Amino acid sequence: MKNSTKTLAIHYGLYLGSLLSIFTALGYAFNLGLLVNFWIMLLIIPIGIICFGIFSTAKVKKKLNGFLDFKQAFSSYFITVAIGIMISTFVTILIFNFIDKDAALEAKNILIENTENMLINAGAPNQAISENINKIESQDTFALGIQLKSLAQSLIFFAVIGLIVAAVMKKTDPNAS
Repeated sequence: MKNSTKTLAIHYGLYLGSLLSIFTALGYAFNLGLLVNFWIMLLIIPIGIICFGIFSTAKVKKKLNGFLDFKQAFSSYFITVAIGIMISTFVTILIFNFIDKDAALEAKNILIENTENMLINAGAPNQAISENINKIESQDTFALGIQLKSLAQSLIFFAVIGLIVAAVMKKTDPNAS
């Protein structure tokens, strides 16, 4: 992958990381519930990350006159996404482990309340509700180890998506030897 296209992917990764960090900072400052909202964390944020990775890949493809091999497509997607997620994880670790540990506890309490309400509304049995609540209570959601494990899982998930994106976005130059 050409150096200039890597640079482009890195720049988009920095933009993505900045946007995710701004979301985290705003959630921390104004509404911790946003940071533990099931639908935001399951749908909106991942879809936004995927779209950003696709956008980055499309920009690299355009820079290469519309031709992009599989490796270049995957690299441009994954570099962008990996940098963005790593920056966001670092900001989350910084805020909830060093700046304001009490906010981590407050966010965990909101998560417990949201989970309990969701399970009650879904008609889950009391035992299942208790088990889920106990599991959340026993876990330090924002601990360094948990955050790094989540980072690794996210990178694997987005790498798989990146393989699909690369397969769709690749286009071989017929004039290349």
